[in-house]
Amino acid sequence: MIRVLLADDQRLVRAGFRSILADEDDIAVVGEAGDGEQTVEACRRLRPDVVLMDIRMPGMDGLEATRRITADPRLENVRVVILTTFDLDDYVYAALRGGACGFLVKDTEPQELIRAVRVAARGDALISPSVTRRLIAEFTGRVKAPAPDPRLNALTEREREVMRLVAAGLSNDEIAGRLVLSPATAKTHVSRIMSKLGVRDRSQLVVLAYESGMVSPGWLSS
Repeated sequence: MIRVLLADDQRLVRAGFRSILADEDDIAVVGEAGDGEQTVEACRRLRPDVVLMDIRMPGMDGLEATRRITADPRLENVRVVILTTFDLDDYVYAALRGGACGFLVKDTEPQELIRAVRVAARGDALISPSVTRRLIAEFTGRVKAPAPDPRLNALTEREREVMRLVAAGLSNDEIAGRLVLSPATAKTHVSRIMSKLGVRDRSQLVVLAYESGMVSPGWLSS
């Protein structure tokens, strides 16, 4: 059973999401929160698998709540999905850097919301490859010039190659096909890379790859 926490300051939004998820046999809404403080406290008390997190909430916002949740070792298995009103919200990039596994627009179709909860619960990144590249390219260009990250020194050349393909939005199966590996081997490489770099999921790998200058927008098609 996938345990979900709804974090949004609008009761009607929470009620709508609860209604959509209520009919799914493998999903249970275990709690609700109206601000960041309540969300962090509820995560520590309820230990949900997935938090659907609004960014704009009174007091502590969803961005700071996400940082606190993902920084708490007791909550290492909690996945945060950011809810936004449009797909390139200025806060979304910071939320991904802070540990969120992806984002959804609030007017998403009900079936997409259900799928998103399941994807997040599996630990997969919740952004399509095209949106991932567009999002990262948009905001890395605004924030700063790429800077080498010493953590990357721990990677083998094959792991660097795999990480570049993750940053390009390729799935494990696509990486396996491109590098002539089995899908299981590709998955193992990705897991080992995340462990070495101390990141939670593929979304953070993408952010790190762009920020460090390992890849640049459009590199795979050039």
